[in-house]
Amino acid sequence: MATWDDVRNLALALPESSERLSRELPQWRVKDKLFVWERPLRRPDLEALGDSAPDGPILGVRVADVGVKEALVASDPGVYFTIPHFDGYPAVLVRLDRIDVAELKELIVEAWLLRAPKRLAERYLDASAQ
Repeated sequence: MATWDDVRNLALALPESSERLSRELPQWRVKDKLFVWERPLRRPDLEALGDSAPDGPILGVRVADVGVKEALVASDPGVYFTIPHFDGYPAVLVRLDRIDVAELKELIVEAWLLRAPKRLAERYLDASAQ
């Protein structure tokens, strides 16, 4: 089970990442581009999800495209889900209390790589390969 401290530590360990608050909720950015954020469910989300609405902490994560989002949701709907607000948007919601830290790290790194400037991402990948 992952925690907000895990999210914070993993996100801020990536080059040129920063944390800021938006509507009093934490979000993590690279070069001012959002890659992961806390995303509690709002009333319309709860109404849309009905009885399947999770009640624990929710993390929003950027993904490459809607196909990746759909694949994640299909692969483990107990961890990954989406809401109508995100229809057509390349982001998935994650039940933080149901994902292990290793899988969380993979998600956060992938999201960071998508949003980081190309040269920064390449430097990170080169350093990771060594």
